[in-house]
Amino acid sequence: MADSKDFYDILGISKSATATEIKSAYRKLALQYHPDRNKTKEAEEKFKEVTKAYEVLSNEEKRKTYDQFGQAAFEQGAGQGPFGGAGGPFGGFGGQQGPFSYTYTSNGQGFDFGGGVDPFDIFEQFFGGASPFGQRTQRSAYSITISFQEAVHGVEKEVTINNKKQKIKIPAGVDRGSRIRFDDYDVVVDVKPDSKFGREGYDIITEQDLSYSDVALGAELSVETIDGAVKIRVPAGTQPNTLIRLSGRGIQRIRGGGRGDHYVRIKLTVPKKLSHKQKELLEELQREESGESSQDKKNKGWF
Repeated sequence: MADSKDFYDILGISKSATATEIKSAYRKLALQYHPDRNKTKEAEEKFKEVTKAYEVLSNEEKRKTYDQFGQAAFEQGAGQGPFGGAGGPFGGFGGQQGPFSYTYTSNGQGFDFGGGVDPFDIFEQFFGGASPFGQRTQRSAYSITISFQEAVHGVEKEVTINNKKQKIKIPAGVDRGSRIRFDDYDVVVDVKPDSKFGREGYDIITEQDLSYSDVALGAELSVETIDGAVKIRVPAGTQPNTLIRLSGRGIQRIRGGGRGDHYVRIKLTVPKKLSHKQKELLEELQREESGESSQDKKNKGWF
């Protein structure tokens, strides 16, 4: 039975596979076994397997549940166990788990994709828009460019679609390439880069320049975040390129709630010019580090 197989084995990946590796493995298998490309009965069953495995492993929360409890958490009959069936915290795999639940019919035979996976999106993303679902109405897509801060905090924009002005809401947390679905059209978002903030997923990265004395002795700094300035303490002896984490100071997650983190990367600034006093102090430090005293230097100068 397909259900007895391990989802990782079905996709041919390791349990430590990244999201990118999971998607790549699914794409390869979906191309190989899709019923419109492979007419064998075995291919249809295999396509069901890989789609079911991908639906779980591509979702971070479902993957954690699967790793802990196995397929029992996603079975229709799981209502008798700790998972509560379709009405429980995880739902039954055969029920409605996400915004999509489709049945595709090919040559008179039905094929259930299961909840949470939109077959239209699969073909748009993987097969370059060559969807076999001929009944689907082609959706128009429009692009919009917003600032980094607008992407982070969300924004309402007035746009003109088909010569008609209307307001659309861009949710907080969107990133470059995000596709937002409205009534009968989609909006693809482009985000302008920011001079202060870098972004990695839902995390923010900034850099903070410090002098040698600051990193050696420690310092208290005011750091600019997407929500305003906050004070942080840089411990004495902090090394260059150290990342200081500000938990929950990152970007709002579009799904699942919560926020990412803000990381401050410490950079060491070396002055190009020194005052006479600064030079004396650094020379004294250099001698101290090498074990040579000021008196030793004077003694050397007498000969």
